[in-house]
Amino acid sequence: MASIANQEQIDVPVLTREVPSGEVIAEGDISYLTIPVSRANSSIVRAPSDIAGHQARRLLRAGELIRTSDVKLPTVVAKGETVTMLFEAPGISLSFIGRAMGEGGMGESVPVLNPVSHRQIDAVVVGTGTVSVNGLPSRAAAAKVASLP
Repeated sequence: MASIANQEQIDVPVLTREVPSGEVIAEGDISYLTIPVSRANSSIVRAPSDIAGHQARRLLRAGELIRTSDVKLPTVVAKGETVTMLFEAPGISLSFIGRAMGEGGMGESVPVLNPVSHRQIDAVVVGTGTVSVNGLPSRAAAAKVASLP
């Protein structure tokens, strides 16, 4: 942080070019802009790692401040897509097919519908078209998995 005219300053990442909605931001697309700390509220991206490799949710213009809500992890599971659901526990490993009821990036939670039981459970995206139902936090959630074919 620098201080100019008794006002604290901070460098924040901005884009060097216009990035259309849906495009993934590369490290080479990022430069820095020095702004007063008072303008850098909690909704403003402060670290390049918070945007590099992320997907633009809307058209992002060069040199403008980027809000955390302007970017997301790249979508690897699309809404309506058929996904492979994985369940692993000590001594057991199951995989079955489901339908994603929302979209998500790596590590994000998405609702998935079991087409046989018509039950919806939350799963974590672990790869392209693949989700994991491991680590269910409650007995009710575990019962949902137990009822899956």
